[in-house]
Amino acid sequence: MFPDAPTPWLDLSTGINPHPYPFSPLPATAYTRLPEGTRLAELTALAARVYGAPDGAHVAAAPGTQILLPLVASLLAAGPAMVLAPTYAEHARAATLAGHAVEEVEDFERLFAARLAIVVNPNNPDGRVVFRDRLLELAAHLGGKGGLLVVDEAFMDVGPRAESVAGDVAAGGLVVLRSFGKFFGLAGVRLGFAIAAPATAARLAGWLGPWAVAGPALDIGLAALADDAWQETMRRRLAADAARLDKALAAHGLAVAGGTDLFRFLRAPAAAGLFETFGRHGILVRRFAGRPDCLRLGLPGDEAGHARLEMALQAWQGAGGKARIG
Repeated sequence: MFPDAPTPWLDLSTGINPHPYPFSPLPATAYTRLPEGTRLAELTALAARVYGAPDGAHVAAAPGTQILLPLVASLLAAGPAMVLAPTYAEHARAATLAGHAVEEVEDFERLFAARLAIVVNPNNPDGRVVFRDRLLELAAHLGGKGGLLVVDEAFMDVGPRAESVAGDVAAGGLVVLRSFGKFFGLAGVRLGFAIAAPATAARLAGWLGPWAVAGPALDIGLAALADDAWQETMRRRLAADAARLDKALAAHGLAVAGGTDLFRFLRAPAAAGLFETFGRHGILVRRFAGRPDCLRLGLPGDEAGHARLEMALQAWQGAGGKARIG
């Protein structure tokens, strides 16, 4: 689309932390030996502590949450499924792969009619948050009729953590997904977790089989999840970065409509023109099919990235972009 764009590209199309966790060099055994079961047990116990699950028996570790989506959907026999939309498209695709008849709905109340309901919380791409008490009400309702609520908390590390339902899975009827790579900035490590009642967590782990989490991912996950100081410092840094991005956008007449501290969501009539301007400057942002007025921007990771973004915004405004906001 943009053959004359300057390179390297500045990729702001993701919601991945641009400040990755600085893990230490890994021991040779991380590569030369099959992952030890005791290390996996350490990892799930640590994940339970960090995410607020009752204990490690409630956690199944996987090579990324993506692989968990169709497995979790397969916990129920094929039937009616609803996804609270608009959201991450892979949930609907994975539920369809599992045989469900999937409907995307925008009214939370409609989820009570489903057998399988899926909510991303905080939501991607707009940062919408459904409060914990409403989610627990829905989980109890679905569980009472043999259904299941899946809550994807991929961005809860930078969200309102009091609204997490990871600590409420013991009663059943609820599975919570947590992503490692987004907050820790290590998407290529491929590590994620399903949090559920012990029998459900064990069932998922059984489907994944032994050695599902690679040795390097185990070592990195154990180090990063145990580093409470880094996590708290990073939350403050990301909040400051997001505020800086908001200020830059506002200076050019663009109001943030939502998001989290890992991405910002814009809704403006001029979004298509803004996407084009960014592209010509070698900056990739996320646009959405069928929603031409929406964009999602990740965070620049350094001063050069902020400067490049500012240059593109100035060019857009100079071309009359601000006047097209309406």
